[in-house]
Amino acid sequence: MAETSFMEAGLATLQTFSIPTMILLAPFAYLALTNKRKAFSLSRSTCNGAADTTTSPYSEFDTSNIRVTKILVHPIKSCKGTSVQEAIYTLEGLQHDRKWCIVRADNNLVVTAREVAKMVLIHPRIIPEPPSPEGGRLEVSFPDDSGCETFSVPLNPSEDTLRKWQTLDVELWGKKDIEGYICESITGQSPSTILSEYFGYPVHLVVKGPRVRICPPTLRFPKLDAPSYFQDGFPLLLVSEESIGAIQERIRDMVGVQGVGEKWEKEELVIERFRPNIVFKGAGTPFAEDTITELSIDSHREAREGAAPIIHLVSKCARCLLPNVDTVTGVRDKAVPYKVMMKFRRGLDPARSSAPCLGCNGILTEEGVVKVGDWVHVRKMGFV
Repeated sequence: MAETSFMEAGLATLQTFSIPTMILLAPFAYLALTNKRKAFSLSRSTCNGAADTTTSPYSEFDTSNIRVTKILVHPIKSCKGTSVQEAIYTLEGLQHDRKWCIVRADNNLVVTAREVAKMVLIHPRIIPEPPSPEGGRLEVSFPDDSGCETFSVPLNPSEDTLRKWQTLDVELWGKKDIEGYICESITGQSPSTILSEYFGYPVHLVVKGPRVRICPPTLRFPKLDAPSYFQDGFPLLLVSEESIGAIQERIRDMVGVQGVGEKWEKEELVIERFRPNIVFKGAGTPFAEDTITELSIDSHREAREGAAPIIHLVSKCARCLLPNVDTVTGVRDKAVPYKVMMKFRRGLDPARSSAPCLGCNGILTEEGVVKVGDWVHVRKMGFV
């Protein structure tokens, strides 16, 4: 995929979109002069473009010391995720991530925790069973006080199994073009019966079918042909721990303002609220992911050509109210983190300039494996 130079990309963006000059111009001018160095300065801004003086000074972005600290897989869209030590990935994303979703029975529309916050309390678990022809099972459990029984479905349903299941076209983000199959339990009541009891209206658990679903295009990649499962748009989401820390600082500063409750003087903002796949740390500054366009991840301290597939970061992740939902209680906070991020993380994605951004969406070029502790090698930089 051909890319323009950092300076050209920055200038083109400035000419086309009304993003504050201070967000883009300084990093791109610096990069144009020092693109062979391994560190550069990042800047942060408030939503109106004024320099941010309420947080710590800008620090160096050290590209030589970034490592994977957490890997999260979310088998069912909007339900509880699982932290794993390693994960296989394909072009569609981490293995089993968002491979299933829950849809309304009346119109096949995907239901998410944006509408039903208590979805985050549904706990899907991957149970591998190598001798099994279907690789194991997905076990789905519910809060004790829900009265809903645990059920299991095949992890990798065979063609014979799929032929017995009802097929449907799933609707997500206005498009009804994702092939899905209504799952049946290995034993006991059907997932549809149990989940409908939990939701209070008829729904189905659906596994994605083999028909390819292509990612939406982005400004930098207008002809994307990367596949995905039931992710909102892209196979992979990366976030840095430093970015979460910066938002945490802002939350502390806003206690008592715009609905930010006193509990946030001490309560920690957990990264699981943002539902990333790969979490990293070591850049020495927040929001480093905003300016990484190409990277690879492997076990080697020093970058080695061909040691791991290339990952392209294709867009920033524009945020909705879903991260406001507490992953432990299933209750949505009225302010945190959305209102806080609106103060200084808005206007960063030209396609959705009114939404706050955190993390970046990625696409994969080959199959591979990622492990906690792996090194993140920054290969190219620019404006994501």
